[in-house]
Amino acid sequence: MRGQAENFMARRNLVTLWLYLLFFSSLGFRTAAQEGEQPHIRVVVDMVQLNVAVTDSKGNYVTGLRPSDFVVAEDGITEKIATFGEGNEPARRLGESDLASDASVLGPASGLVQRSSAADPVQSLGSLIAGANVFILFDTSNYMYRGFVFAQDAIADFVRSLDNADKVAFYSYSRDLSRAAALTADRSQVLRGVRTTVAGDDAALYNCLLLTVKDAAQFTGKKVVVVFSNGPDNSSMVPPEDVAELAQSTGTAIYMISTQQAKLEPVSTAVFERMTAATGGKAYFSKSWRDERQAFASIRDDLAHLYSLSYYPQPNPNRGWRTITVRLVGEHLKKYHLRTRDGYRPQPARFSAGGSVGAP
Repeated sequence: MRGQAENFMARRNLVTLWLYLLFFSSLGFRTAAQEGEQPHIRVVVDMVQLNVAVTDSKGNYVTGLRPSDFVVAEDGITEKIATFGEGNEPARRLGESDLASDASVLGPASGLVQRSSAADPVQSLGSLIAGANVFILFDTSNYMYRGFVFAQDAIADFVRSLDNADKVAFYSYSRDLSRAAALTADRSQVLRGVRTTVAGDDAALYNCLLLTVKDAAQFTGKKVVVVFSNGPDNSSMVPPEDVAELAQSTGTAIYMISTQQAKLEPVSTAVFERMTAATGGKAYFSKSWRDERQAFASIRDDLAHLYSLSYYPQPNPNRGWRTITVRLVGEHLKKYHLRTRDGYRPQPARFSAGGSVGAP
């Protein structure tokens, strides 16, 4: 009996040892397999684009400035300008031959600052600094019964005048957003969208403006939203602060043209002015259809005189709101006024089948 018991204990210990070995070997195999199956994380270059207007004390545009005249800082950290352009000219690359190989970027999974690989470019620099994409958002609410045709004419003239913008989109809004003409280089398609709009229903400006900014954020290069509003917002669920922050974070400038009726409400006036200033745009309040045409002409003139700057952010642990400051160097330039967005919040990396992403 004693011998049988010893043999039983020996067999049990052997089985236990075998189970332990099997468990740990399978665990090691699964760990190795999991490590081997981890997908390659592609690092996305986080290039920040700025549109900067420079004017003198009389509001005249200052032209002929050079990249060395500008100093850009993010959260107090001086940045190196990567591309530079003035007005409608294509932005040109500055400095080293391949800045993207040493650009600070955000990893899509961890959010940690990493480095991109020159051998694995995510997107060509040319597409990141593409020309202007202009989104027009037209108020077709019941505020627009008066002067509707005059507003359509002013917008149509504005569309025809945008010879240097790459593409134009035309949206309209009342309670809901209508994408009458998607972003296109075909001006006739946009004009058909303008002429087919009709007025009626309540105004949900901020709801629809948020959707428009989200559409614009999908594209690279200079992004502009031009809003024509004849009255206050009376049915939105989205606060204007959310719209302004998204526009800032995606580098989308907002210009707003409002009629005298909108200006009669102090809250709307203050919101329009704050939103446009925060994004680098401007607000206009028109008393007549002639003023509307002049406002559109002023926006076209502004787009033609903006300086386009971009930079790759230096390593920055701040994943929240980042403050941007732009100033001019030299005593003779300090008297000029600058207008641009004042910051952004880093957006999650956006991947597509082709591996392209939008820059903030």
